Amino acid sequence: MRYSPSRGLAMPIRRASILLSSTDSLSSSRALVAAAMVGHSHGAVATSIKGPRAVVTQRRGIHSSDRKSSTIAELPGAVPPPANLESSRAPLSVLPLSMILRSLATTVVSSSPLLLPPSLRIINLLAHSTNPILNPDKNPLLRYFLKKSFYAQFCAGESPAEVQATINRLKNIGFTGVILGYAREVVLTEKQVEEVESAAGQETQKVIDNEIVPWTEGTLETIRLAQPGDFVALKFTGAGSLALHQLKNRLPASPYLGKSIESICQLAHEQGVRLLFDAEQDMLQDGIDDWTMEFAKKYNTSTESPTIYGTYQAYKKIIPQVLKRHLVQAQEGGFSLGVKLVRGAYLGSDPRECFHDTKADTDACYDGIAASVLTRQWNGTLEGDTEYPAAHLVLATHNAESVQKARAICDAGGAKSDIAFAQLQGMADEISCELVEASHSARNDSSSTAPKLPTYKYLVWGTTGECMKYLLRRAQENKDAVQRTKSGRDAMWAEVVRRFKNTLRLA
Repeated sequence: MRYSPSRGLAMPIRRASILLSSTDSLSSSRALVAAAMVGHSHGAVATSIKGPRAVVTQRRGIHSSDRKSSTIAELPGAVPPPANLESSRAPLSVLPLSMILRSLATTVVSSSPLLLPPSLRIINLLAHSTNPILNPDKNPLLRYFLKKSFYAQFCAGESPAEVQATINRLKNIGFTGVILGYAREVVLTEKQVEEVESAAGQETQKVIDNEIVPWTEGTLETIRLAQPGDFVALKFTGAGSLALHQLKNRLPASPYLGKSIESICQLAHEQGVRLLFDAEQDMLQDGIDDWTMEFAKKYNTSTESPTIYGTYQAYKKIIPQVLKRHLVQAQEGGFSLGVKLVRGAYLGSDPRECFHDTKADTDACYDGIAASVLTRQWNGTLEGDTEYPAAHLVLATHNAESVQKARAICDAGGAKSDIAFAQLQGMADEISCELVEASHSARNDSSSTAPKLPTYKYLVWGTTGECMKYLLRRAQENKDAVQRTKSGRDAMWAEVVRRFKNTLRLA
């Protein structure tokens, strides 16, 4: 089986007994993981939700419950994976000390009930304020502080030179590549939705010059910054009010916007860069799916390496039906389907009824979809009776158990689709580095038949001010994933202690 290096997230995981690893250590009890693949359960029975307070509690519970998923990747005849993937060194040892200390500081704040609430209020203010004093792009002192702290933790840089330096640094550490995104995006309030609806939806020269052109140029520049084999993530909402109007009403892209998206896809195809069309708010998602399938049909003619990937949020109840429909369309249309699988990133802005009732249900949906796409077999989560099309998977998750299950399928030789593992820059480094170290060990062992584990880091670039909405989402994500954040904090602290002890021994 050949594995090509073909990329929120934010589900909590249980604290590990070994501090150097994240929850459910990826290198421990490998045989148990493979053995678990024989069963296949589909999660807990949904509980009813009554009253506004219960809604709030359940919404948070999707991300903060400590319960494990009951979904197990099903693979008949699975055998225990080879033991030669055991790490020969501490996974986090590949990271520079500056990154370790910055991650430790970030997770200390994120896991603190005292420090996190005021930090969130400050970041929310900076992300939405129109006051120039609170605009990092206009306040040099504020910009300097953010650039050296939160921005440096999660973002790639403000200029092409900074972005290239960040990409090279990650690849030198051992990551296969990056998922690079342009920070320009829009998250609508209810008032803004009304304003979009009241607009004529006309493609005026003002809209083209002020909204579509800057987004197009920024996205094209992002593709040029990426290297062959990398991914570029894009949000259609970055194209402005006209794009929002068309997506919300499931209209085709207007002529200039359509040509702009075409130019983006064409350049990516020529450069060997893959495009991830991000999922967005529920009110826009049907339109985004329409556009995604339109361009996938045109640019995913190769079964080996698709250019276009759609994003599927497993915390939404409707996602199995949506993905099944897209898989059938790909099979009938003779093109391959790129699937970026996430748990979801719009918990705070979408209607509660869109989501599964419990975290266990979300986990079951996520792992069931991942197993189906990876093995190219219909199962209890993704049901179908037609021939499975050529599919490619980006497993975007911070959940160690989901990563374990996918690795078990790969180790047992059951993967028919290419897979890429992806985590956000500045988060879940203990999981990312475990994957990097496993691939490093496999490459150095000439007798190893273990699959390579392509691992990518997702990061955005843009000015500090442009990245504030992205940074706010990362902060909110850490708030909902308290247990995982604590595990990350403990892993970083254990790595600092390990390096300190090694220094003393050398001295």
